[in-house]
Amino acid sequence: MKITIAVLLAASVAALAAPAPFNVVEAGIPEMRAALEAKRLTSRELVTLYLARIGMYEDKLHCIITVNPNALKEADERDRERAQGRVRGPLHGIPIALKDNVLTHDIVTTGGALAFEGYMPPYDATLVKNLRDAGAIIIAKTGLSELANWVAGAPTPMPGNYNAVRGFGFNPYDPRKDPREGSNDGRPVLQTGGSSSGVGTAANFWAGNVGSETSGSILSPSNQTMLAAVKPTVGRISRYGVIPITADQDTAGPMAKTVTDAAILLGALESPAPDPNDAATKLCTPPPGRDYTKFLKADGLKGARIGIPRAMFYERAKLPQRMGGPEPGAGGGRGGRGGGGDPLTPEQAAAMTEAIEILKAQGAIIVDSVEIPSIATQDPDKNFALWGQCSGLNNVKGKDANCSVVLKYGMKRDFNAFLATLGPSAPVKTLTELREWNITHISAGAIRFGQSQLDISDEMDLQADRARYEHDRAKDIELAGTNGIDAVMKANQLDALLFPGASGAAIAAKPGYPTVIVPFAMVPNAGTFPAGFVPKPSPFGVSFTGMACSEPKLLELGFAFEKATKRRVPPEAVP
Repeated sequence: MKITIAVLLAASVAALAAPAPFNVVEAGIPEMRAALEAKRLTSRELVTLYLARIGMYEDKLHCIITVNPNALKEADERDRERAQGRVRGPLHGIPIALKDNVLTHDIVTTGGALAFEGYMPPYDATLVKNLRDAGAIIIAKTGLSELANWVAGAPTPMPGNYNAVRGFGFNPYDPRKDPREGSNDGRPVLQTGGSSSGVGTAANFWAGNVGSETSGSILSPSNQTMLAAVKPTVGRISRYGVIPITADQDTAGPMAKTVTDAAILLGALESPAPDPNDAATKLCTPPPGRDYTKFLKADGLKGARIGIPRAMFYERAKLPQRMGGPEPGAGGGRGGRGGGGDPLTPEQAAAMTEAIEILKAQGAIIVDSVEIPSIATQDPDKNFALWGQCSGLNNVKGKDANCSVVLKYGMKRDFNAFLATLGPSAPVKTLTELREWNITHISAGAIRFGQSQLDISDEMDLQADRARYEHDRAKDIELAGTNGIDAVMKANQLDALLFPGASGAAIAAKPGYPTVIVPFAMVPNAGTFPAGFVPKPSPFGVSFTGMACSEPKLLELGFAFEKATKRRVPPEAVP
């Protein structure tokens, strides 16, 4: 067939005039909303684009436990509603993923535990109802550390982002297995962070995802996968329908590629009124319309007072000796890795120095350094760094005098209460039954790393040990809150504390305080590797932490810092 020059020219002009195909890679929620509103894109097309990426890269990353089989059907429904002039809310037709400890009545929820494999819950978590009311499409349930990493501690701790249902998840910034002797059991060479997974969001499998945190499991994976995230005040988002560790510290929260996306998600996750199923939701009042985007100001750092808590978080702290007790180093530490705090690597220190200089240039008032009283004190019984969480077989009854029983007590209390909400459909009825089920299914891979965390929880007597729990809970709040974050912020009239990476997670977790983390740098993956193996750099963020219900101010600071830096880069392994 003969094609004339005129026909070719006409086709070229038409192609140039046609809108470019929508590219989901690094696209933000506002861009998606604009494309949907302008009819450049349908929700079905958006979901299809994401499903295509999942099909291309999931075998490399292992970040999904279940893809919603009805995702396209739900996208069609959102498209029909939009065509009829009905837009549910800020996430209408936009795909969001959930950590697989969040109940969905129509998508399997496992918590990563074999005992729950294939389990279809009888109800939606409150936050799921809120997301759906906002128009979100739940596209998938993400991988996680099994039961939010309260299964196996010492002597064989479960690696992060491992569960018996799906195995190991991999970091898209270096999606290879660890080749080092002692670690070459299939785990990733670049850690993915805490028990939530940020892998799929970093790899552009969906617009954003919901994680959950007890002590670091939103902040750490966001730090490791170059995401912005909000670890909210405990109670800001309802926990009803989320598999728990302890109600004292548990919270769900948004993980996204930008602070803007995280702010939009936070508003959609929060209930318009307190949830009768979660009394803690009475603590913080939502902003009008639950709209956190109004706090996102490019000049938000101007005049803000930001404290630099160097001892334990930037450099090792001088800690007291405990007579007849463990040496310094037994407690929480920077990022939970040592009582005196592991000093930053030279590259991490350089990144934080640069971050502080940028904050100054943006008009922030830097108070460097500030002293956290519970870390500076030389009284070993009042020092936060010497008061860690009881964990693993090292802290069974009789060996738990110098650690907090809050998590191991709370897991038995709250997990059993959670199972009761499932009614007759519950795969197991108690924590004891779960432990017994795991033992009888060892050959199926139920407890590859043991279940020492479940064991030390189940040994707790909820009546006889209640006084000990209440004492430890009060001490947690005193050391981390009253004489910790509260004291240093009030003494210095601070708007936030600045922590390297996710290192402030543990001290903020105990009183249930919020943090906003922002992507910032790439640093070496520290360690000694076999000859010929070159590890790729690791993402590294900065965190802004405040007192209860201070999310609006923290988002303002995080957004302004993000605007001034724009350091997030997508992973090259999943273009």
